[in-house]
Amino acid sequence: MNLLAFDTSTDMMSVAVQRSGAGTGQAPRTWQHTALGGALTSAHLIPVIQRLMTQAGLQFGQLDAIAFGCGPGSFTGLRTACAVAQGLAFGAQVKVLPIATLLAVAEEARWQQVAEWARYQVTALLDARMDEIYVGSYVFESGQWTQVGGYSLIHPEALVCEPDYSQAGNVFATYGARLPAPFASSLVVPMVHRVDALPTASALLRLAPALLAAGGAVPADQALPIYIRDKVAKTTLERAAEKAAEKAAL
Repeated sequence: MNLLAFDTSTDMMSVAVQRSGAGTGQAPRTWQHTALGGALTSAHLIPVIQRLMTQAGLQFGQLDAIAFGCGPGSFTGLRTACAVAQGLAFGAQVKVLPIATLLAVAEEARWQQVAEWARYQVTALLDARMDEIYVGSYVFESGQWTQVGGYSLIHPEALVCEPDYSQAGNVFATYGARLPAPFASSLVVPMVHRVDALPTASALLRLAPALLAAGGAVPADQALPIYIRDKVAKTTLERAAEKAAEKAAL
């Protein structure tokens, strides 16, 4: 498959292009770029994509799909990813493949640490700022990922650890001491307890074939983000009401 993948849901910007080796007897080739994102993403993402596509010798119309991390994650980063995916897909008349960032974290952890295990159970954790984390649990078995439950947005101490689930994500430096520790149910259960991992574009490329086969590709206008936090800031009226309530309580 010819694929473009990118994730801008965290402070890092990750982009990758895969060109199929079909008909040549060679494996697909991949071109990648990883750099600081954040405020730089909106200015740098499209030039990076264009450069990698040129290096791969691909036109956008030759892509089988455009995969992107659809959230949860940074509000601005997700909006940028959706806008770029929509614009490129409309122009090239190709479909988009939204992929959950927490699933990409789980895949990156599996690939880094335990690719040889037949079964891998992991709780993916991403820093949501505002003293909260995004949480999603997954099981990898028989070459397929299955999500266990839904997504949640919680304080670190509220995390519920299931036996034999590793933890993976970008939260350990900030919240590690506040997170309940993962544990194995027996001494014979192999597990890497905590893995630093981000939702990389290479993880999106590995996930894409199975998700495409399952019908995960959608038209460009459905390149939409997954939001868990409905509000990221209080309004002026809400802050004024809180101050008034505090004064009244004195």
